[in-house]
Amino acid sequence: MTDQVILPVLERIADALERLAPATHAGHDLSAADAYVWHAERERLAPVQCVNRVDLKLLKGIESQAETLLQNTRQFTDGSPANNALLWGARGTGKSSLVKAVHATINQNTIDPLLLVEIHREDIPTLPRLLEILRESTQRTVIFCDDLSFDANDAEYKSLKAVLDGGIEGRPDNVIFYATSNRRHLMARDMIENERSSAINPSESVEEKVSLSDRFGLWLGFHNLDQATYFDICEGYAAHFGLDTTTDALRAAALEWSMTRGARSGRVAWQFIQDLAGKQGKNLV
Repeated sequence: MTDQVILPVLERIADALERLAPATHAGHDLSAADAYVWHAERERLAPVQCVNRVDLKLLKGIESQAETLLQNTRQFTDGSPANNALLWGARGTGKSSLVKAVHATINQNTIDPLLLVEIHREDIPTLPRLLEILRESTQRTVIFCDDLSFDANDAEYKSLKAVLDGGIEGRPDNVIFYATSNRRHLMARDMIENERSSAINPSESVEEKVSLSDRFGLWLGFHNLDQATYFDICEGYAAHFGLDTTTDALRAAALEWSMTRGARSGRVAWQFIQDLAGKQGKNLV
């Protein structure tokens, strides 16, 4: 084949490879929004213009956890020492809602916005690459992973341990890591027990498994609600959104709703309010 034939083919191949190549660091514009989602397959931070969240004042029954996380985040935003945070506990008790609400509260009183970057559980192996990108930014950033947990065949927890605390680089000074989980040690109890029963040295094996949670300096526990707190949440939502109901009628309907769901939680209360607002033809904005 002559050069006249080969060169156009090589140019087309080069163009195709350039289109497939991930964007360079310079292509990440972190001024488009104050919240992003990390798309690992394309190494792209996608801006989120409208974050799905509720006001901090509407999160009832978790005032102590909210105060602690808000203070930790404020320290981080101010450039003071702060801890990675693990929010663990029962489903639907406001763990992820609290992270998003604290982020919004902090940004109400800051000139330089605090960034919130969500990374999905399955993309944890790409966390070092995300940190490389954020390390070059001067903006303070909370990396948020919702519903973080590991099963018996997962090995990603080892890389996460190194990133959070144990590696020679560690996390950048302008980045902090918040995670929510239903498991206090991020691993199922039967997984830990299996390790204990089958390992040559059970204590060392269990230490290896649970040491990941030790990388989080701040542990915040979330527990199932009592009925009074559940009613308080429902009444707070109803008043905030101007729903037309009496206290007795609201409580009766909210109790019936929770019984059909078999649980009382902030999530169940929100679902009840959505149903009530829909029946009244009102938008929850």
